[in-house]
Amino acid sequence: MKLRVSAVQYHLHTINSFKEFENQVTHYVKTAAEFNSDFILFPEFITTQLMSIDSENVFSSINQLPHYTEQYYNLFSSLAKETNTHIIGGTHVIEENGKLYNVAHMFYPDGRIGKQPKLHITPTEVDEWNITPGEGLQIFPTSKGTVAVLTCYDIEFPEIVRMAKAMGADVIFCPSCTDDSHGFHRVRYSCHARTIENQVYVVTTGTVGALPTVDFMRANYGQAAVITPNDVPFPQRGIMIEGDINNDMIVTADLDLDLLYEVREKGSVTTWRDRRVDLYPDFEELVKPKNELIG
Repeated sequence: MKLRVSAVQYHLHTINSFKEFENQVTHYVKTAAEFNSDFILFPEFITTQLMSIDSENVFSSINQLPHYTEQYYNLFSSLAKETNTHIIGGTHVIEENGKLYNVAHMFYPDGRIGKQPKLHITPTEVDEWNITPGEGLQIFPTSKGTVAVLTCYDIEFPEIVRMAKAMGADVIFCPSCTDDSHGFHRVRYSCHARTIENQVYVVTTGTVGALPTVDFMRANYGQAAVITPNDVPFPQRGIMIEGDINNDMIVTADLDLDLLYEVREKGSVTTWRDRRVDLYPDFEELVKPKNELIG
């Protein structure tokens, strides 16, 4: 099976209304749709752009971002239906039972919405924004294969990607948001390691631009990439495509799932098959696939 993916290097800049946010998102989605993409990935924390609308307004606080949740859902859900694509709408901060969660959302073409809260929370998210970590890993079955969404810091933890693969995911989407080269390369190198360990694809992207009036979003360092295992059927450096660092752009590539199955069985190395589950946990025995959808 083949699928086409697009990843958006989303340009953060000050806006004056939700309509401006809507127009920018719609531009990226329709651009990717013109390339007949099956999946469109947006970066982590794209809705922090809404905090720039009025620095004197209550919505300039991260605590108030959940007030935009219904509009966020309506926008991305309608675009997924209109373009018949699966859209990973970056992440948006939502509130549940009085707690804030940084949640990635999968918008299906048929109107369903899947949610994956970020599981590992960075010190800034904890100390400055009081974000609560999610409690469960979801996978998302689609007509184009099974995928998972692990946000930024999550990809730096090998165990959670092992679990996603054991639950059936062949593609990991990794929306991220990093403010400098150090953070960017932590995420990027982790993505490469996860493709080698699990023989999966990783599609990643990050925010670019700046929000001068929004604390902790004043600097962004990002690049989209589609990353493959390092084996003969794939590009030598494990990079199918990558964007220009810190530019406003979209990258698009075709993924062939049959190549993953081939290298798992008879590749130069067979890392997934050769796991020593006699020495460490067998995640295929520990986890059972599940996914929770709304709508």
